[in-house]
Amino acid sequence: MRPDAMQPGRPDRGAAVIGTGRLPLAAAGVTVVLWASSFVAIRSAGQYFSPGALALGRLLTGAVVLGLVSLGRREGFPPRAAWPGITASGVLWFGVYMVALNWGEREVDAGTASMITSTGPVLIALLSGWLLNEGFPARLLAGIAVSFGGAVVVGLATSSAGRASLLGILLCLLAAVSYAASAVGQKLALRHASPLQVTTFGCAAGAVACLPFAGQLASQLATAPWPTSLSVAYLGVFPTAVAFTAWAYALARTPAGAMGAIVYAIPALTVLMSWGILGEVPRWTALSGGALCLAGVAISRRRGPGPARRSSCGPGARPGRRDCLLW
Repeated sequence: MRPDAMQPGRPDRGAAVIGTGRLPLAAAGVTVVLWASSFVAIRSAGQYFSPGALALGRLLTGAVVLGLVSLGRREGFPPRAAWPGITASGVLWFGVYMVALNWGEREVDAGTASMITSTGPVLIALLSGWLLNEGFPARLLAGIAVSFGGAVVVGLATSSAGRASLLGILLCLLAAVSYAASAVGQKLALRHASPLQVTTFGCAAGAVACLPFAGQLASQLATAPWPTSLSVAYLGVFPTAVAFTAWAYALARTPAGAMGAIVYAIPALTVLMSWGILGEVPRWTALSGGALCLAGVAISRRRGPGPARRSSCGPGARPGRRDCLLW
């Protein structure tokens, strides 16, 4: 285990969710912006790449970038205790989630997909409260409820009648469940390995899981326009390599339920990016839903009355370090 590896104690059940410093919040912000941009890039690349080929191309690009960075930083291999969480989160999130979401968005409209996958943060809050002993803080649950309502409003505003299919709904639901389960597994892995290690080897595990689509990727790369291939490269470098590393950094220092709530800012940003980049003028209801999403995130991040912080620091640990979580 690396000397600076996090060794947090268990937080008290029901501990308040509060901010844990500017850097984790900034990292979460980078993640949200880049993941929101991925929906625009996926829409462009999805015209020429099948769901599996798109996921594999994205993951191979991300794995190469992350591997080079890891070599440069001499990260080495994660300890044995981290591998179950890394493998599970890599296969479920980088593999199953990406393929299921890419496929599901072909079967249902973007609005319906957004509504179904928005159950992911709710599942994260429930699983982390139960399995990780994070409890169920009232402000977090209230913020998630408000944001989920906003995501539903955005989905209804951007949905197209007659495009929903049972297969598409099940695929989007599979994506949401995979995303939630992998976030919990990743949180467990981060107790033993660095964010870069967890992201690098998780991305590699996802790429291995998607190797059956290698033939499709090779043939589609040969026929796709180069701007579309650049979109795949962009997905691999920024929404995958950069955003997932930033997510892991923030997740290592923030309760998983709170991180899930922050993700609700993505629908609002996606609406604005689609407006600015694709020229898709949003309805007022979509903008209102986006505002609700952001309001819910603000509620979940707001500090409640009482003690300013509760700490799960070990003996001699200092707040702000990886071995000390503030709750």
